[in-house]
Amino acid sequence: MSALPANLGELDRTGALRQLDDDTASALSSTGLVEVHPEGGGWWRLLPTGKVGAVRIGGLDVQVQPKVGIARLLFLLGYALDPGFRPEDVTAIPEPDLWPALSESLIRQAERALAPGVLQGYVSVDESLPLVRGRIRFADQFARRPGVPLPIEVRFDEYAADIAENQILRTALRRMMAVPRLPAGARARLAHLDGRLDGVRVLPYGAPLPAWRTSRLNARYAPALRLAQLVLRYQSAEPGPGDVTMAAFVVNMAKVFEDFVTTALREALAPYPGHTDGQYPAHLDVDRTIPIRPDVVHVVNDRPVAVFDAKYKLEGASSGYPNADAYQMLAYCTALKLRLGWLIYAQGTSEPGRRRIRNTEIDVVHHPLDLGAPPRHILVDIDVLAQKAMHEYADTQSR
Repeated sequence: MSALPANLGELDRTGALRQLDDDTASALSSTGLVEVHPEGGGWWRLLPTGKVGAVRIGGLDVQVQPKVGIARLLFLLGYALDPGFRPEDVTAIPEPDLWPALSESLIRQAERALAPGVLQGYVSVDESLPLVRGRIRFADQFARRPGVPLPIEVRFDEYAADIAENQILRTALRRMMAVPRLPAGARARLAHLDGRLDGVRVLPYGAPLPAWRTSRLNARYAPALRLAQLVLRYQSAEPGPGDVTMAAFVVNMAKVFEDFVTTALREALAPYPGHTDGQYPAHLDVDRTIPIRPDVVHVVNDRPVAVFDAKYKLEGASSGYPNADAYQMLAYCTALKLRLGWLIYAQGTSEPGRRRIRNTEIDVVHHPLDLGAPPRHILVDIDVLAQKAMHEYADTQSR
């Protein structure tokens, strides 16, 4: 059964009505992108769950648009995974839908990566040969052929294309090719790129990605690999209930924001003494029965000196900051023996505010981060925030 596309906003409270069969409704519900409520007569109401992304199931398209837009979403996701990720790593063409934006971005970066030729490197190969090449694997030889001289179990290094970088890239191309109803031109370009990587192993679904590091040799691959890692982390393409064809790219925006802030603060605080921890483990009570996990804590000489918590709140211009967040930060500052805590809000509409907690020497700062600003401005804002936090720490040391 086909249905009209359902395009919902991140904050949509009305949802959309669509006529679906039970298998499609079940498959859609399993993605977690929307809640699926029966309305009777084969009709279902689709409501956002706080996640964003896109799902294609059979003949159905459902998309929950992030308030920050598709390109900004991909930047936040990419930077959280790898601070080397840049806005130009995703397509500059404005795309209202996620699948065209994601496929076009991956195609362009892969074409640029492969234009000079397929990257090759040394890989270890285990084989049974009639002659010695490389090193003999004596344990395997004795276990498999005791007393038999040939063939010989050997391990040798071979210069080939089946390296980590190509495995990641080809697996992402295959994952994208499995998305139903991509434009014919995009599918043809994906197939051509996949053919360029003939002989490269495709990683099994769910398998950990092989390690790679940017170097002089693979620098041209880096943008494509950063985008490929996004595809492999967040996109699935597999049969759903009733064998319907299903592809999904679903992310939790609160987690995306938290991960982005953690990575950006870690980068911004790197020039200062100490180190930055995400999800810092501590306890509120002396008996250590009430655990707390601030999103970001900067530590100098084994002592917390700054604490930050990321809050993805999308309120209107008249909305205030939730009191519960201030209570939470007060608890963090008390447990960590800090006089200042930073609450970082997404899409903030108010000016930064500093509030002194009564009968204490603790201040809580509300810092709105404008995700609608250009990415470089967002990162500059984080840098300034880190400078302020470390300046406050320096002031306390000098008192």
